Amino acid sequence: MFGNGAIITNVQVKDASAKAGVPKAGWFKKTCKVGYNQFKLPSEEAPVVAPISTEDTSENVVMNLVATNMEKQDLVPSIFEGFVPWGNYGNIKKIIKSGMFYPVFVTGLSGNGKTLMIEQLHAEMKKELIRINITIETDEDDLLGGFRLVNGETKFVPGPVIEAMERGCTLLLDECDLGSNKLLALQPVLEGKGVFLKKINKWISAKEGFNVMATANTKGKGSEDGRFIGTNILNEAFLERFAITIEQPYPAAAIEKKIVLGSMKKYKAIDKEFADNLVTWAEVIRKTFYDGGVDEVISTRRLDHIVKAFAIFGDKMQSIELCVARFDEDTKASFLDLYTKIDAGILNKEEEAYSENAVPTDDEPAF
Repeated sequence: MFGNGAIITNVQVKDASAKAGVPKAGWFKKTCKVGYNQFKLPSEEAPVVAPISTEDTSENVVMNLVATNMEKQDLVPSIFEGFVPWGNYGNIKKIIKSGMFYPVFVTGLSGNGKTLMIEQLHAEMKKELIRINITIETDEDDLLGGFRLVNGETKFVPGPVIEAMERGCTLLLDECDLGSNKLLALQPVLEGKGVFLKKINKWISAKEGFNVMATANTKGKGSEDGRFIGTNILNEAFLERFAITIEQPYPAAAIEKKIVLGSMKKYKAIDKEFADNLVTWAEVIRKTFYDGGVDEVISTRRLDHIVKAFAIFGDKMQSIELCVARFDEDTKASFLDLYTKIDAGILNKEEEAYSENAVPTDDEPAF
């Protein structure tokens, strides 16, 4: 009907959908829009059709599953130079190594390495991982699959959940608490059972090795203090299907120093004194945050940002200033003043006490 990479209009989209017996094509318009009333079809480099036909008993239309480029990809995450295993890394590794289906929910403040930990664990074990970034807009089509226009024909394209099940790899639902009740479409999947794709009347079973992990800034109960705007209260039945919940704090000072030095090595900007000061600075701020003294916190991710800025600009204070500029003026000024004191070695006794007890140990809860 249309050639690879062809530009078609809204009317043509509706006509193609109607002929295939699929009335809705909102997903296509959202994904393939290139201009006003213009939608671009996939080119030859895009998904290729793999005929696995099923009969449509009502319209007598043959639908096909689509084999995407994902089938040819190696989905093992890349190794992140400078990564330091810590906290629950060993426990999650045991779960993956067991081969058992055992869903895990990992929660913790932003920027403390939840997603990176899971990715690097899979990189070490050379196990494939499919990561989905969950939003309020994520629906059943995004997860399980839906109809797509491929080479001018409407085909059923399996979603990332089905891909993970059929490959026997781990499915990561990242920022899970940003999702809506549409995540309930995953109930049978989280029970370790297969899932029925009602759109094509097909049952999908999970291959051995398949597992589900989720990360979130909250425990699925919403953000009471408003810190994580956009997070939602997740359905209790959905949360109950995760076997365990792991609370991840920020790393202890000794671990975080290794992380910062690893980043410095990666970015070719090693300065041990600067690393020590940054870790102490972050500790004091976190202690104050936990005690309710400030509303913002310096995450491990932000320390990495500062190190990278230092590698680019070569100026310590400029790097810190640029990386805390997103905070309000009072917070920014207090954070910069604190670092100046630490750098000058004039931290007062109260602040020293804070730095000694700021971050929980691996045996202590984060909150």
